[in-house]
Amino acid sequence: MSLQEKFEAAVEIIQKLPKQGPVSTSNDQKLTFYSLFKQATIGNVNSDRPGIFSIVERKKWDSWKELEGVSQDEAKERYIKALNDMFDKIAEELDVVSWLEQIDPVIKKNLALIGK
Repeated sequence: MSLQEKFEAAVEIIQKLPKQGPVSTSNDQKLTFYSLFKQATIGNVNSDRPGIFSIVERKKWDSWKELEGVSQDEAKERYIKALNDMFDKIAEELDVVSWLEQIDPVIKKNLALIGK
C-alpha cells in the first residue's frame, strides 16, 4: 500500500470519528491533524496570516506555518504516526476492539490498512 493510500485512510478515520464518546480528538490534536493535512496536501503556507480577531483561524495558520519546509511525504507520515499514537494512548484506557464494533466499519477497515 502506498503512502498516499495510507494517508487517505488515516484522513478518513479522523473525519469519521464520532463527535462525542470515548474516542474523540482534543483541540490540540485537531490542530495537529489540520496542520499536517494542509502541509501534506498543499505544502507550505500560501496565504496571509489571519487578523488578530480571527483567533481560531490564526491558531490554525500558525500551526501550519510551523511545518514550513516539511515535505509533503513527511507530513503524511507524521499524520499517520499521530493517528497511531492517538490510538495507542486510547488503547491504554479503552477496549478499542469492542468500541470499533459499535461505530462506522470504515474506521476499523482503515485502521487495519495503516497497520493498527
